[in-house]
Amino acid sequence: MQRRKLFTAGAAALAALTLPAAAVQAAENTVIRVGVTAGPAAEVLEKVVPLAAKRGLTVKIFEFQDYITPNVALDAGDLDANIFQTKVFLENQNEQRGFKMRIVAPAFTLPMAYYSKKIKDLKDLPTGATVGIPNDAPMGGRALILLASSGIIKLRDGTGLLPTKFDIIENPKKIKVIELEAAQLPQALDDLTIAGINGNYAAVTGLNPTRDGLLVEGPKGPYVCNIAVDEKNVNAPWVKPFVEAYQSKEIHDWIIEFYKGTVIPAF
Repeated sequence: MQRRKLFTAGAAALAALTLPAAAVQAAENTVIRVGVTAGPAAEVLEKVVPLAAKRGLTVKIFEFQDYITPNVALDAGDLDANIFQTKVFLENQNEQRGFKMRIVAPAFTLPMAYYSKKIKDLKDLPTGATVGIPNDAPMGGRALILLASSGIIKLRDGTGLLPTKFDIIENPKKIKVIELEAAQLPQALDDLTIAGINGNYAAVTGLNPTRDGLLVEGPKGPYVCNIAVDEKNVNAPWVKPFVEAYQSKEIHDWIIEFYKGTVIPAF
C-alpha cells in the first residue's frame, strides 16, 4: 500500500503527485489513486485497501492537509477519486472553480462541534467572545448554522446552507466571528474563546465531540462526506467494486467500533 502525505496546495504539490505514464496506464486498469484528508478519511481508506484488493483493485492513497488540493488534483486527472467532501462543498467547488465532480457513494459523517480551552459550558460564553469558524463558505456556513441552533446568534432567513457572518441579524453577546483555515482552528483554541471545528481536524488533534464538544452537530443532515470522481469516471469499471469494498459490512462495523460515535458510517 502506498500512502503519500501532501502538506501544501499549489503547483508544487500537484507536480509531486503526477505519476509517470506507465503508472497512469495502470491506473486506468486496476490501480486507482484516491485522495483523502488526514485523519479518519485516511484511516478508513486504509482499512478498505485489502478489501478492494480482493476485488482486483490496487488502491494508492494520497493524503492531503487541505480541502482545495484534492479537488484540483481530481480535476487535473492526477487522482481517480477523493473522499472528504460534503455535497454542499462539492457543489460550491463545481460552481466556483468550474470542476465537474460527481458523487458516486456516501462514505461517513464527521460531526462538527464547538470546542474551547477557556470555558466548560456554552452558557458561560462571555460577551465579546471570539468565535472561530472555517473560512470556506460551506464549512463556515455549517459552523454558523450550528451556532445558531444554540440561540447564541440568529441568521437571516433564506440563507440556506451557505450563510456568512454578514447574515447574522441578532448577536446579543456581541461575539466576534474569526474566519481561519479549517486546519488551523484546533491550534487557534489558545487564542479563541470557542471554535467550530470540522470532525476530521478535531480527530487529528485528539478532540472528541462526545467528550469535549460544547455544542455538537446531530448525526442527520446534509454533511455526509462522499466518494467523488470526475464526471467522466462515474461509470468507470472500477467504481462499483471500489464502492462495494468501501461500503462493506466489515468497514461499517469497524467505523462504529473504532470511532465510538465520533465518525458515523453513512451506508
